[in-house]
Amino acid sequence: MAKMPNARRDWGKEAFSESFKREMECFRKDVLPLAEAIDEGNTVFDNDLGVVINEIGDDEQQIKVRVGVFFAQIVFCVSCGEGPPIDEAYCEMWVSIDKSTAETQFTLIKD
Repeated sequence: MAKMPNARRDWGKEAFSESFKREMECFRKDVLPLAEAIDEGNTVFDNDLGVVINEIGDDEQQIKVRVGVFFAQIVFCVSCGEGPPIDEAYCEMWVSIDKSTAETQFTLIKD
């Protein structure tokens, strides 16, 4: 399970947003549900991510953050002579961080 210990540590402090974004940008397609956000046949290009925080909240057990994630996808192409094109992609997801363990869950927000 993914964990975000620095974001949990900095919850309620000015450093939270920066800690959160730094940890999020380290995760890749094996952890984040990015494949659910792209067209069938395309592949997530496992390069750098861009993360924008759209909403922050919490309850007794969890820190909840709605984020926008910018990433790249390799477009399936049967007749591409020089290899398949790479396009920019974007999705939004909820990130839930357990306040006691820092265990983190990612839930894609579908349009």
